[in-house]
Amino acid sequence: MEELKQRILQDGLVIDNRILKIDNFLNQQIDTALINHVGQEFARRFKDVHIDRIVTIESSGIAVAYAASLALNNLPIVFARKKKSLLTKGEQYTAKIYSYTKEEEYTATISKAYLHAGESVLIIDDFLASGAAAVGLTDIVAQAGCTVAGIGIVVEKTFQSGRKTLEDAGFRVESLARIARFENNKPVFVE
Repeated sequence: MEELKQRILQDGLVIDNRILKIDNFLNQQIDTALINHVGQEFARRFKDVHIDRIVTIESSGIAVAYAASLALNNLPIVFARKKKSLLTKGEQYTAKIYSYTKEEEYTATISKAYLHAGESVLIIDDFLASGAAAVGLTDIVAQAGCTVAGIGIVVEKTFQSGRKTLEDAGFRVESLARIARFENNKPVFVE
């Protein structure tokens, strides 16, 4: 998605040639026009599959999932929580996930009330690197007896193993901006 790539080049910050910081338009402040276009692009790419609901993970995936939902005729969205709270009582689907940027493991949870066996689920996330978050979400979806219609990723680091892990497990992955490498703290995109 050319608009997204240009925005990454213009406003993204690469740290230590390994981490891309895009909090000025996605991960903290949200450029709603751009994110709406991202949602429309996911709708275009997944128009050939039946989707009952969207699953994402807090917090950066929520805005993107919302934009995709609007473009896909207002599908329901469920997001996995990363921390337990008084509100996460009751039966939960869980998966342990290692965070690349925070360098820690957490347990993602979704209430069993929000995923229903037999549903077709589109997973949306902001980044794909090692694939840990997406794998954790596919595990939760499987625990619920649902199928994964596809996985939509805003930014993929193709030099890490995430796509291979997901595709080897049989999942369709659609990424809107695919980074081949970082050079001199700038992203170089896959052609």
